[in-house]
Amino acid sequence: MNEEPEKLDLTSLDMAEERRQELLRLFPEIRTEGGKLDFERLKLALGEAVDVGRERYGMSWPGKAECFRTIQAPSLATLRPCPEESVTFDTTENLIIEGDNLEVLKLLQKSYLGKVKMIYIDPPYNTGNDFIYPDNYTESLQTYLEYTGQVDTEGKKFGTNTEADGRFHSKWLNMMYPRLYLARNLLAENGLIFVSIDDTEQTGLRHLLNDVFGESCFVAQLVWKKKTGAGAKSKGFIGVHEYILCYAKSISPSWDIVAPMSEKTKAMYDKRDEHFDRLGPFATWPLDTTSMDERVNLRYPILHAGQEIWPKKQWLWSRERVEKAQAENRLVFNRNEKEGTWTVRFKGYLYDDDGVEKSGKPTSLFTGPYTQEGTKDFQKLFDRDVFPFPKPVGLLKQLISIDVEGVESRDQNIVLDFFAGSGTTAEAALDLNQEDGGNRRFILVQLPEPTGRADYPTIAEICKERIRRVIKTLDDEDSEKLDLSDGKKQDRGFRVFKLAESSFRPWDASAPTDVGELTKQLEMFIDHIRDGRTDQDLLFEILLKSGYPLTSPVETLPLAGKTVHSVAGGLLFVCLERELTLELIRAMAERKPERVVCLDEGFAGNDQLKANAVQIFRTKGVTSFKTV
Repeated sequence: MNEEPEKLDLTSLDMAEERRQELLRLFPEIRTEGGKLDFERLKLALGEAVDVGRERYGMSWPGKAECFRTIQAPSLATLRPCPEESVTFDTTENLIIEGDNLEVLKLLQKSYLGKVKMIYIDPPYNTGNDFIYPDNYTESLQTYLEYTGQVDTEGKKFGTNTEADGRFHSKWLNMMYPRLYLARNLLAENGLIFVSIDDTEQTGLRHLLNDVFGESCFVAQLVWKKKTGAGAKSKGFIGVHEYILCYAKSISPSWDIVAPMSEKTKAMYDKRDEHFDRLGPFATWPLDTTSMDERVNLRYPILHAGQEIWPKKQWLWSRERVEKAQAENRLVFNRNEKEGTWTVRFKGYLYDDDGVEKSGKPTSLFTGPYTQEGTKDFQKLFDRDVFPFPKPVGLLKQLISIDVEGVESRDQNIVLDFFAGSGTTAEAALDLNQEDGGNRRFILVQLPEPTGRADYPTIAEICKERIRRVIKTLDDEDSEKLDLSDGKKQDRGFRVFKLAESSFRPWDASAPTDVGELTKQLEMFIDHIRDGRTDQDLLFEILLKSGYPLTSPVETLPLAGKTVHSVAGGLLFVCLERELTLELIRAMAERKPERVVCLDEGFAGNDQLKANAVQIFRTKGVTSFKTV
């Protein structure tokens, strides 16, 4: 008996391809040059230490494997609120976070996953004198606490990364890689990241971004001409530019980049059409094209004034679209009397059918704004130089205004800058909101790097003060104008948070196991809230651990003679009472929140009350009940 030949299971092949594409989407760094999967890199990304011995195309450097362990190490930190340093703390959705950005990015992972529309960073360029980070940068929380004088230390060194160090480039790469990796997680599907850099690390940064985002998500290497070069002294070429590398979270066939039209482009729309006056002025553009791949269906005659007009190569539009535009008087025919030929142009209107101004296309060359304009921006707010070479506000406004079309995503307008410096990114977002009525929100992260000044002892202090003054300036300008906002106010404030050790002491598994030490650990586990921490500190740490943004609306509810914090319209209840009662538990359950978090000490060792709480919440449909 002859056996039937084995059939090819196309369904299985399709499923395998779907899994491959999903792996590449989640871990773009595992893509090889040929578009296949590198399983050794996947194991590294998943936390399995492997010895990568096989030669392959890619970038490697001393410490790269350690970067993955740094990324995967859980954070033992929290963000403590500082209302006294904030502006409209209770209502604003803007954030300024003071702390090491690696640790902060880890803390933001659950709450801001996929919610950031645009990231801009101006990291240290590794020029040999601007790179201030701890030598042992992988222990980010510990070294940050030592750096800011919050804990004692011996033998730690904080300084610059000089070329005399044998690992000059490797140290910079090791600093940047985990931060870029974590930042990618925060981007929305239609999100973009822009990174400023100069020639020193441009090549390394390009490889890093290819590794993290995937080479297929490279958008452009922008060249920013930042000065004219006049008066510059140099042994070689006069450097007048920097680079801004742009990558996307994802790119699809319908994906495209758009930006507001420049004033120069708008000036080209200088004609009026009485039939389509609602679409605003128009400009005309050639319908004939020689720049596209040849397509037979785009080569046909257009009939006008009894003549057939043929393109030199082909038309931009299909025959059906041209006939419709011709019937609507949206084509312009120009005759060359000398040659007896015709040219065809189409009308492009400034506004679309909904009355919204059409977008333009950004170019890869930014001529200005120049660096001196950044200094002038700063001097409008401060009467003396307190921060050297800030980026121009106009440059950041151009970048923030660039948008992505063709990728579905929730309406996200968060702009993140985790090398915030003096806060130019926040000023740009606030200025754009005033100009177009937008609702962009910002998250700034800045290390409290010492300045040596008495008035502003750290760069983080300069950043906060700058944005306070920007807000006051914008408010003063609005007070002199007629209010046409229909009662809708711009979000001009920010909440300040500072990196600190978790308010809840962790169990130390590495502690000695003798009776005395174990007794101390057990006592600490029972009373595990650090001294000096307020209920507000605990509340915001619980929000972060529960995956809620730091700006989530919180309402205080009086229930059964106690206080309960209702988060996000009642989705989460946080009760920080130290003496819980059955009446309070029942009152919370009756409100039917999705999740409830209480302090463990609130049960005071009453296991029966805790068991009753579990049962009551479950009966009322509470999906999660936890104690901390």
